[in-house]
Amino acid sequence: MDTPKTLVEAVRYFADPDRCLAFVAGLRWPRGPICPRCTSPALSFLRTRRIWKCLDCQKQFSVKVGTIFEDSPIGLDKWLPALWMLVNAKNGVSSYEIGRALGVTQKTAWFMAHRIRLAMQTHTFDKLGGEVEVDETFIGGKARFMHKAKRQQKITARGPLGKSAVVGLLERHGPDGHSRVRVKPVPNVRRTTLSPEVRQHVEPGAAVFTDALSSYDDLGASYVHQVIDHAEAYAKGRVHTNGLENFWSLLKRAIKGTYVSVEPFHLFRYLDEQSYRFNTRKVTDGLRFVRTLGTVVGKRVTYERLIGAEATT
Repeated sequence: MDTPKTLVEAVRYFADPDRCLAFVAGLRWPRGPICPRCTSPALSFLRTRRIWKCLDCQKQFSVKVGTIFEDSPIGLDKWLPALWMLVNAKNGVSSYEIGRALGVTQKTAWFMAHRIRLAMQTHTFDKLGGEVEVDETFIGGKARFMHKAKRQQKITARGPLGKSAVVGLLERHGPDGHSRVRVKPVPNVRRTTLSPEVRQHVEPGAAVFTDALSSYDDLGASYVHQVIDHAEAYAKGRVHTNGLENFWSLLKRAIKGTYVSVEPFHLFRYLDEQSYRFNTRKVTDGLRFVRTLGTVVGKRVTYERLIGAEATT
């Protein structure tokens, strides 16, 4: 498939609605379109509306059905450049920037970005092995940058209170020869929380490197557990968590510099976005775009769910 190599090429390439349709349909149905309801290949194409009609079940459908694009009035000529921007921008792209670039409202761009982040989720049951770094961090605004009233509301004690805890696991030299990371928000950094996360994602017998946090003390029974005390040094040979520290810096640069403020309710979406780009950092922009576009089927999130109003409607 002829794939654009840069953002400029992508904007030009997808400016034609018919080319967008052919590109997405060819990626979704390599052997030809089929009905998403009855899987029949007997179809009639309505060219004026760019949709198909199934000759068996008599249902009409577009290439958007069953994807993150479903029920969106935004054309693929805007969806595809937006997807390109988000998956290839190292520090992320704000909804304001997407809105200005594509000529849509900030609210629409925000909704589009969260749909794309859903396609970027790559949850798997495969466990990490070999050498694995485990570390935790806290995401949230610093007190000195808050308005006095907001600071009095949120900061009621010292330490990470009022921030969101995040645990990360980084496998050195993964299947493609490059490290890969998994991150997720957690309610706290106690042993009852962190230890099960490690056991869920890391295969027994692997070498696990952590800092001196006591929550990791029981890992020695299942893993080759080695500890680096950051009060003494940041690395002793191969015993360090510098790989994850690098990822934390990239993550916080994106959140603080691009997104500015992330609600804890949506934090996992931004973690999925940044970890996806990190894990695919060695592939080209065009290939990363195609891989993401290949995962849009079977994923959908409504606006009501994003704003937390689904349970009340």
